[in-house]
Amino acid sequence: MSPMRAFTYDALPGRVVFGSGVARSGLLDEVDAFGAERILLIARDAESELVRELCGPFADRVTATFSAIRPHVPIEVAERAREAAAGADLLLSIGGGSTTGTAKAVALTTGLPIVAVPTTYAGSEVTPVWGLTEGTRKTTGTDPRVLPRTVVYDPDLTLTLPAALSVASGLNAMAHCVEAFWAPRRNPVSSAVAEDGIRHLAAGLPAVAADPAGRDARADLLLGAYLAGSAFAVAGSGLHHKICHVLGGAFDLPHAQTHAIVLPHVLAFNSAAAPEAASRIAAALGRPDPAGALGDLGRALGVPDGLRELGLREDGIETVLDEIVAVAPADNPRPVTRADLRTLLHAAWAGTDPVKENA
Repeated sequence: MSPMRAFTYDALPGRVVFGSGVARSGLLDEVDAFGAERILLIARDAESELVRELCGPFADRVTATFSAIRPHVPIEVAERAREAAAGADLLLSIGGGSTTGTAKAVALTTGLPIVAVPTTYAGSEVTPVWGLTEGTRKTTGTDPRVLPRTVVYDPDLTLTLPAALSVASGLNAMAHCVEAFWAPRRNPVSSAVAEDGIRHLAAGLPAVAADPAGRDARADLLLGAYLAGSAFAVAGSGLHHKICHVLGGAFDLPHAQTHAIVLPHVLAFNSAAAPEAASRIAAALGRPDPAGALGDLGRALGVPDGLRELGLREDGIETVLDEIVAVAPADNPRPVTRADLRTLLHAAWAGTDPVKENA
């Protein structure tokens, strides 16, 4: 056991309501708590049937709906959403990470409170982190105004999420947990939350893949995603997220799949320089080789072998190297050189074994 180091833990404010059926039975009460009379609903058209059901008890107070949601929140989308919020007194977000991200973009400039009802395992709903993309460059930041005031977690709402998307989204949550062990603001509390999150995700992911209708497995995944987001919110963003944000912004790669592919490679890269973190991650995964365990889990769950399967051209790697080096955290457990980063990205692109790559 290493000596306890001094730390600061900023507990983030917010109300969490968790349970099967709570969105249908309790969303009205959560909206009423804000005294909201003019609600901007942010949800994709694909969620329209669910939205009508959930918002039925207060449909007369939904004065506008914004559905033009896109991954990575392009700045032009954010601007249109802000225009739609004119006169609103509450933002209601129902959907996945991009939907929550769009609500955050509105809250960033308006200060409007957000009630979030996640339907995936993104975890963004419990973080004060926002992201906007202009052209090919994605910018992220932290602001307490974008942190949803209330989050309603209902495992039943994830039952219709296809298994493949559930797996990718759950592995994205896994990335939040793993990175929390060496992110800039890591501390014993966030590490404990992240470790428990890994256990729930590791139990829920294969179970959901085997039986997408299993409510217990869905609850495990959703609880794991909540813990993951909570740990990430406090610990901050490390090398893994810096890489994925640059790749996503530059090449419009699917967010969750990109995280799932890159994660084992970053874990393998950092493990030798962060032995205690690697040991705790391994214990939570139930295997002595955490990077190998994540790689095997991803393959078993049908995650693409490499970034090339997402459409990234090999020569694209060179175009983002300098940008990633520039934002790589100075306190990453292992110094990040341009040469090391090129090796890591080529391995993630080709889908090579991350353990052998760093042996």
